[in-house]
Amino acid sequence: MNRRSFLLAGTATLLAGGRAMAQMKMDGMDGMDGMDGMEGMEGMGGMHAGHDTMAMPGSLPVLPEGAPLRDLQRLVNRAAEPGLFEATLTAEPAIARIAEGLDTPILGYNGDSPGPLIEVTEGERVKITLANRLSGQESTIHWHGMPVPADQDGNPMDPVAAGDDRTYSFDLPEGSAGSYWYHPHPHAKTAEQVYRGLAGAFLVKPKLDPIPAAYGDTLLFFTDLRLAADGTMPENTMVDAMNGRVGDHVLVNGQKNPVLTVPAGTQRRFRLFNATNARYLRLAFGDAPMTIVGTDGGLLEAPVPGVKDILLGPAERMEVIVAFDKPGTATLRTLDYDRGWMGPGRPKDAGIELLTIAISKTNAEPVPPLPATLRPIADLGAASVSRRFVFSETMAMAAGGMEMGFLINGVSFDMNRVDVVSKTGEVELWELVNQADMDHPFHVHGTQFQLVETERDGKVAKPPFRAWKDTVNLARGETVRILLRQDRPGPRMYHCHILEHEQLGMMGIVDVRA
Repeated sequence: MNRRSFLLAGTATLLAGGRAMAQMKMDGMDGMDGMDGMEGMEGMGGMHAGHDTMAMPGSLPVLPEGAPLRDLQRLVNRAAEPGLFEATLTAEPAIARIAEGLDTPILGYNGDSPGPLIEVTEGERVKITLANRLSGQESTIHWHGMPVPADQDGNPMDPVAAGDDRTYSFDLPEGSAGSYWYHPHPHAKTAEQVYRGLAGAFLVKPKLDPIPAAYGDTLLFFTDLRLAADGTMPENTMVDAMNGRVGDHVLVNGQKNPVLTVPAGTQRRFRLFNATNARYLRLAFGDAPMTIVGTDGGLLEAPVPGVKDILLGPAERMEVIVAFDKPGTATLRTLDYDRGWMGPGRPKDAGIELLTIAISKTNAEPVPPLPATLRPIADLGAASVSRRFVFSETMAMAAGGMEMGFLINGVSFDMNRVDVVSKTGEVELWELVNQADMDHPFHVHGTQFQLVETERDGKVAKPPFRAWKDTVNLARGETVRILLRQDRPGPRMYHCHILEHEQLGMMGIVDVRA
């Protein structure tokens, strides 16, 4: 039996028992607190009913559609001192009215999900206090993609206990403008805290934006959601553990298929955030042409026009300019993308309507052309160190049942183990090899990296443009090579950003030393 057949057979075995999760554990986690990775997944029965729900037709909650697209609520800066942003984010249980006639218990920042938009300017100092008011759960805030010191990064080795407060302080250097986001990163609880609502956008604006203000600046923050008939969020299932949790509804700024009205001839700037646990979003605005102007770490060197669709893996961001030329309707919807799936219940990928653009007959005011150059992006140069990271999943029969693991270089995450030691300021080439049977979005903390090339089936491809990235997708059977440099010392995480996979072992620690 080949490896894939064995994994599929093991999947069937795992799903056969209603309490199969009780038999599942991470390889290499015996005798260590890494087994806590199963916490928050208790009670996961066999199959997830969410994608093709087994409830009677009409019994599932109905989410209202067609409301005007709302702006994300902003976090208010309480600092009187110029150049300082100071505020509090309270992680707490809350009630949301998401479906018609039903209250849904969520976890929110300051009572809302998505959490409030944090907007600052590069060069400013940030002081944000996390007030952890979650019941009996540790939490942190990880500033995803942002250049912050290691002890301010909200990693799982630095938890904030329930009932405690923690103030994160950091400076945002010149050149750090970009579309970032924030979310919890506690050991063994990240996946659940995020899918229950804890995530928000963090926008670092440049002092001088090369994109004219006439293009606007619209944030689209994508999350997905699964609701039971009573409006509650069901716990994760075995299928979720294997593939990552994929919800039944994709929301934009907390809304289902809202409407944005624009005049004909509009060219609009959108910032797209994939803040889901595990959903891949291949997106198109109908036939409206797109121009890519930015990625995870900010603007590109130059605009990339003529793009028909884009792919956002979990945690990735992108900035695009979209032209809406004629009156009528344009719909932002998903296209098909096969990222690999284990077991039954593969969710619908294509045809999900995310945002309706109503294009009026009124003509838009003309906008100035985009500049030919947006900003310089320096080549990181030759690497002095090369490293190889192999991503795999495994299943094996054991006395207690079937064991499953999501591994990097053959081992599961151990919070007490340093996997890699790096030096500040040293350029490294990381070769990321995906030997697993599904895609894995790779994220590294503390820095932005540059994609060098990808290789699949012996064919090497160069990226179409140079960009700063903190998350990159590793397709099945693909090797991805990146250049990166860590400039701030301390422990940093690297991991799959399918949060259930991270939680089940696909994560490591790089200790950056001066």
